[in-house]
Amino acid sequence: MSTNVHPKKYRSQSRNRVVSLSVTYTILVILGIIWLIPLVWIVLSAFRCEFQPDGTFIGRVTSNFFPRSFGLKNFQDLFSATYYGVPKAFLRWMLNTLIIAVIDCVISTFLVLSVAYCMSKLKFRMRKPFMNISMIIGLFPGFMSMIAIYFLLKSIGLTGNPSHPEYSMIGLVLAYSAGAGLGFQIAKGFFDVIPNALVESAKLDGCTNFKIFRRIILPLAKPIIIYQALMSFTGPWMDFIFAKVIIGADNAAYWTVSVGLYSMLFGTHPDTNLFTQFAAGCVIVAIPIVTLFMFLQRYYVEGVTAGAVKG
Repeated sequence: MSTNVHPKKYRSQSRNRVVSLSVTYTILVILGIIWLIPLVWIVLSAFRCEFQPDGTFIGRVTSNFFPRSFGLKNFQDLFSATYYGVPKAFLRWMLNTLIIAVIDCVISTFLVLSVAYCMSKLKFRMRKPFMNISMIIGLFPGFMSMIAIYFLLKSIGLTGNPSHPEYSMIGLVLAYSAGAGLGFQIAKGFFDVIPNALVESAKLDGCTNFKIFRRIILPLAKPIIIYQALMSFTGPWMDFIFAKVIIGADNAAYWTVSVGLYSMLFGTHPDTNLFTQFAAGCVIVAIPIVTLFMFLQRYYVEGVTAGAVKG
């Protein structure tokens, strides 16, 4: 039987493929431009430095997309200004967010990897039902539990405590990290790739599960550790809902950066002339996340790929 393809049919298939790819890439380019427009606008607004004829600085939203002049005044004012009675409030909010994000990163990463190891390498009753239940619970958004978490924390004095408002930061860390172990699926998929023979050999040598986890599994799991650490860090760094509810509106000194930036424009004392400072804050908040992903993207991709394929 001849396997030659008719020239006309081949040209038709090639033309159809070119048209299909052209349409696909055109749509993707258009979507990419639409997605980039608000980001570019925020960055341009952060560097906008315009004044009225009487010398008043224009900090509100303007109709012109491209600023008429650029400068660093918004960043200077943002770092030096007092908001809601807190001197240099933005720096304080950034520090609060960094503390919460780092502590949550450590706790959540340890919990997720520990649960993933148990689900992957240990065999016990109710293992399958537990994984099924965790998958079902994961289908519901986390903020559905927000009210219940708030009242639980309030009952033990970790939120809404006027004598110790700093306790709300501890409550926020608990809210982020306490249920982190249910997000073990991707890490479990990565651990499934590690041969069980290594674990069995270590057990024959008298190693405990914790020693196996610490000395054998973790050294082989660098990509998934970095992936999980990134996810655990970016969650608190960008979260607004839980931070707003748990810390409250009256404790400006303990706000996270997302709550602080929101309150500049929509809080109890909103000021639309602070929009350019708000944009400058958004740019600064994005820098650590972008930097982490740029330097760790190789490990991030390896962790997601290995975990997703096996999981």
